[in-house]
Amino acid sequence: MPRPTKYRMVENLPKEEYFVPANVPKCSLDEVVLKVEELEAMRLKDVLDLHQEDCAERMNVSRQTFQNIIDSARKRLQLL
Repeated sequence: MPRPTKYRMVENLPKEEYFVPANVPKCSLDEVVLKVEELEAMRLKDVLDLHQEDCAERMNVSRQTFQNIIDSARKRLQLL
């Protein structure tokens, strides 16, 4: 039986629901859906430039779980 999922702490919810590059019609793009926790992990690591341990602590998860979350986010974005 798998362990129950811990709640992830998210400090900033996204203000926008969609991101579309300028001068590109939305209907011509493939949609990529990021989880809020994935966006938060990228914000903490890439924008605020925090160490992995600090990011994990702020999200209330282990370092390995944080790494799994950010790897998942980056993998989704690579599909573009």
